Order: sequence, then structure tokens, then C-alpha cells
Amino acid sequence: MEQGRPWETDVEFRRYTIMFVYCCMTYAIIGFSWGALMGGISEFRHFVDSRVHGDLIVRAHTHINLLGWVEMAIFAGVYYIIPRLVRRPIYSMKLVKAHFWTHNIGLVGMVLLFTIAGYQGGNASKYQSLEAAEAIVKPLLAMMGIFGTLVLLANIIWAYNIFRTCTGWEKECENK
Repeated sequence: MEQGRPWETDVEFRRYTIMFVYCCMTYAIIGFSWGALMGGISEFRHFVDSRVHGDLIVRAHTHINLLGWVEMAIFAGVYYIIPRLVRRPIYSMKLVKAHFWTHNIGLVGMVLLFTIAGYQGGNASKYQSLEAAEAIVKPLLAMMGIFGTLVLLANIIWAYNIFRTCTGWEKECENK
């Protein structure tokens, strides 16, 4: 094996790539378990299916699967493949770290707020007016939007970092 390949020598890069994999596995287990509980516990299923805002709990489940399990797996795979493909280190480790933490904070915030809003809105709709339930849910969803924006920002950071890593690789090959 050739010495000096960044994916072999950069321990921090390898650590963060593996952390994306670990998060992927964690979110997958949470998301799969959540789905099994929604399907297997009739009271839970009835709550999310029949209450106003109960569907927000389903959205939390969907987001932990899509943005947690699927996206984290994609990020780990792309971080693993791209440096090997273009034969150069990742453009910025600081951006990898920013991506990782921003994405996880945003995702956890989104999932928690979707769940809380669904639970509180669903309970409120049982005993209060639709307007009262909406008043409870509205500020929670506004905060959820802030966390969703963090996830979007993390995805932009990732795309920029990968783009910068790839840019110019053909010229480097021509010069060798």
C-alpha cells in the first residue's frame, strides 16, 4: 500500500467517518423500534392516526429514519469514497466536524419538537378546541423549523466540502 494516503493516515478523518456510521446505526435502531411500537401498540397507533397533530409523531419517526439512518449512511459512504476517488484529502476537516455536529443537533431538535408537538397537540385536541390545540403546537413547530434549518445548513456544508474536495482532480492527474 502506498504511504501518505489521507484515508490511511488521518485518524481524525477516519474517526468522524466512523462516527457517521455509528450515528446511522443508532438512528436506525431508534427509528425501526419507533415504527414497531407505532404498529404494535394499538393505543399508540390510534393516537397518531386519529388525533389532531398525532401525525407529527409519524413525522418525527420519518425524519429520524430519513435524516438519521439514511443520510448518515450516505454521508459516511461519500466521505469514505470521495478521497479515494479523487486521490486527495478531504478539503476541510473543520467542515466535516461542523457538518457532523450541526446535522446531529438539528436532527435531534427536529425529532424532539415534532414528538412533543404531536403529543401535546394530540392531547389538547381531546379536551380543547382545535384553535387551542393549534396554539400549543404552533410555537413548537416554529422552533422545529429552526432545527430543520440547521440540518439544511449541515447539508450545504457537506456539499460544499465534497465539491471543493473534488474540484480540480482532473488537472492534478494530467500534471502527473
